[in-house]
Amino acid sequence: MRGPCSGAFPHTVRSEQRKGARRAVTLFPLLVVLAGALGLVSPDRFTSGAEAVPYLLGVVMFCMGLTMTLPDFRSVVRRPWAVALGLAAQYLVMPGLGWLVAQSLGLSAQLAAGLILVGCSPGGTASNVVSYLARGDVALSVSITSVSTLVAPLLTPPLTLFLAGEFLPVDTGSMVWDILKTVLLPVLGGLLVRLLAGRYVERALPVLPWMSAVTIAAIVTIVVAGSADAIKSAAALVFVAVVLHNGLGLALGYGVGRLARLGEPAGRALAFEVGMQNSGLAASLATAHFSPLAALPAAVFSVWHNVSGALAAAWFARRDRAGAPEGSAAPEGPESGAAGYAGSSR
Repeated sequence: MRGPCSGAFPHTVRSEQRKGARRAVTLFPLLVVLAGALGLVSPDRFTSGAEAVPYLLGVVMFCMGLTMTLPDFRSVVRRPWAVALGLAAQYLVMPGLGWLVAQSLGLSAQLAAGLILVGCSPGGTASNVVSYLARGDVALSVSITSVSTLVAPLLTPPLTLFLAGEFLPVDTGSMVWDILKTVLLPVLGGLLVRLLAGRYVERALPVLPWMSAVTIAAIVTIVVAGSADAIKSAAALVFVAVVLHNGLGLALGYGVGRLARLGEPAGRALAFEVGMQNSGLAASLATAHFSPLAALPAAVFSVWHNVSGALAAAWFARRDRAGAPEGSAAPEGPESGAAGYAGSSR
């Protein structure tokens, strides 16, 4: 979405919008934690909602489509090499890390498949606003997120089969259809509505991030409720797995960008694109194709990658301030639209 960073906004406007984006990134993990706690404390009230998870995810992805505009894809044309590199890193690094972490920690078949599925999912749009807060290349971040989402039906199912097939059976045909229904079609529908009724959509943009946040929290509540009994014994191990998966993804994504000499802002963007996943999609697919227990890594990831992303963004921003000459402002990152994604953390 275009918003806080698009065009030449006065410094005071950019500052207020950055505060709003930071507030969303801070509050969303808290909302998800509360949602998970609710599902854990009262699982019987929410387990019956499992069938609604794909539809809830469709709502989130439709909101994502509403925040997208054709200019968000401009980096694909201007810097196809950078976008292709980010896309390759997204679908090679995180799936491979998911398999490696699952093997190293000796996760059960259900948890291993769930963690790998998180890695095989496209990037989460929370990466866009975190890239903005970290003064990264937001235009590149938005482009990679958009492209990785659009190609998910082609890449997520075969990658899951290749890496998770040794743990559980994977029906790739059914998974492709589910991703088309719950991700691609809603995103394209939202983009079409934005093109046809942009003036009206603009008025609703401030509400969309929080609508997505509440919907994702509902998904987490249902997922956690479905595996409440297993969480007590597996939560600590899953948390360690998710922290390793996410942390290594952030580091390797940043390293790829720097090794390719794309520049510091692009390196930061790739760090968040690689390390932050569409965990809502992973939870939905795990629930539908594996089991509620397999969705547990996605539920934990949904919380943790927002926390780690916000911390990493704060560290980058602090490093910029420390390196700036005394009396001068810290450098701003490339301008593009990101605040609209602030609550759409998936």
